Amino acid sequence: MKLYTKSGDDGTTSLFGGTRVPKTSRRVAAYGDVDEANAAIGVALTADHTGSYAAALQAIQGELFCIGASLASPTGDAGIQKIGASHIEQLERWIDEFHDDLPAMKTFVLPGGCPAAAGLHYARTVCRRAERSVADLATDEIVDREILVYLNRLSDLLFALARRANHVAGLEDIPWVAPRPT
Repeated sequence: MKLYTKSGDDGTTSLFGGTRVPKTSRRVAAYGDVDEANAAIGVALTADHTGSYAAALQAIQGELFCIGASLASPTGDAGIQKIGASHIEQLERWIDEFHDDLPAMKTFVLPGGCPAAAGLHYARTVCRRAERSVADLATDEIVDREILVYLNRLSDLLFALARRANHVAGLEDIPWVAPRPT
């Protein structure tokens, strides 16, 4: 089987069910942004030298594929596992596990620190963009509400993991300091 089909050379792509849509459609943008978040998580995983959160993020990568498939279906039913309350609850458990014993935040935190934290912060921002794209799509098309909740919690988890990575590396959060008026 060849990797290329040439069917998208005209600027369209197929959704589940065979409907062809422009590659610029909001639905394609939404599942494309979810795919990019998945790739950003993959990059962040390359810097996890402790392996402390690799299993969690690899499970999430599989779940993001389910979300992408759901978004690629105009009916929301791609015939695969849907993201539900149990997936969201697992994200919340991981947030608690990785964040609860860290020092309390006293200010906004700048993205950065060790390479693992920087990668996780980047993945968090890509996840937030995916969330915005899905929210935009949901304004007038069918989207499972759980997908929006999941992406919101996932960005929280990525933030918690970024803080955890810096903590494990012996680095403090980088506080945001408001610029002084000139």
